Amino acid sequence: MQWDEIRRLNPHQWLLVEAVEAHSSAGRRVLDDLAVVQAFEEAKSAMDGYKDLHRQDPRRELYVVHTDRDELDVLESHWLGLRTA
Repeated sequence: MQWDEIRRLNPHQWLLVEAVEAHSSAGRRVLDDLAVVQAFEEAKSAMDGYKDLHRQDPRRELYVVHTDRDELDVLESHWLGLRTA
């Protein structure tokens, strides 16, 4: 689903979305096709939902977004170094 359609169907909401199709261009992630996973009333609840799903499967490309945004502008970030416990 395209961002414009998602915004029209889910006005003024926090959403947890998954990139079905995406590509990188000029340091940005371009989300070509999205699926709405869940809608939330508050940002904290959306982030909690993100954390739960990311913990279950970190390979999924998930985002928390608000439908008041006209455009999705996702910067790519690459983690360098080692993580230790």
